[in-house]
Amino acid sequence: MIYSMTAFARKQLKGDWGTAVWEIRSVNQRYLETYFRLPEQFRGLETKLKETFRQRLERGKIECSLRFEANSASSTSLSMNKELATQLMQNAQWVVDQMGSGEVNPVDILKWPGVMQAPEQDADAVSAELMAGFQTTLNEFVEARAAEGANLAVFIDQRLVSIGEQAAKVRDFMPEVHAWQKARILKKFEDAKVDLDSTRVEQELVLLAQKSDVAEELDRLDSHISEARNVLKKGGAVGRRLDFMMQEFNREANTLGSKAINTDITAAAVECKVLIEQMREQVQNIE
Repeated sequence: MIYSMTAFARKQLKGDWGTAVWEIRSVNQRYLETYFRLPEQFRGLETKLKETFRQRLERGKIECSLRFEANSASSTSLSMNKELATQLMQNAQWVVDQMGSGEVNPVDILKWPGVMQAPEQDADAVSAELMAGFQTTLNEFVEARAAEGANLAVFIDQRLVSIGEQAAKVRDFMPEVHAWQKARILKKFEDAKVDLDSTRVEQELVLLAQKSDVAEELDRLDSHISEARNVLKKGGAVGRRLDFMMQEFNREANTLGSKAINTDITAAAVECKVLIEQMREQVQNIE
């Protein structure tokens, strides 16, 4: 299986602590680069996130963001330490009684440290839930890359089939080309009213055949087609390998075009170059 470097995944999480949204997106890149946008209280997760990406991905520019909204109800509800408040009131009233004047201010009792308490969220527990949600998001993200990669593999294989068809056409043309070359040489001798020397004719035909022989280029095209299919079948991080192969394909197509001596072969060479360029553009998106 091959993987595209272009993908997106989004996951919303809900808990007693509030809500969170993970988003992961990527585009093609020569190497693996990761960028994070995290709330300050979860900045410590970045190292773990980087390592997780490194274990699952090979290439691509990855942008990962987390939006976090704490549960306002749980964060604003307060609880009272009634035992401490009772002790404070008793002690404060004793002081008032001793002084013979004044009164106990309830607000002052409530302001005393420890009397009113806001529930503290378990940061480790929240982080654990967020990381579990991240793993789910990452799994969906990798699946999206795989689905797009499968589409790219089909696209490339279709172009490989078409290149093979063009190579087969050129092979079919070659006997006709050789016959045309022979007739052309004989016509030249005839027009020049030169006595036909079988050895001379044979030499001319050999020279022309060498200049127009594309068998080697066609064989290499077939070999590249076979190798490209093997690479696609093997899967994994094959983008760089396929990119190199596109250069090899293009080299053979250029040579084929330079040796073309009739419009049919020229058209086949041009079509091959178009197909190769289409593959090369898509290969840039493969991990």
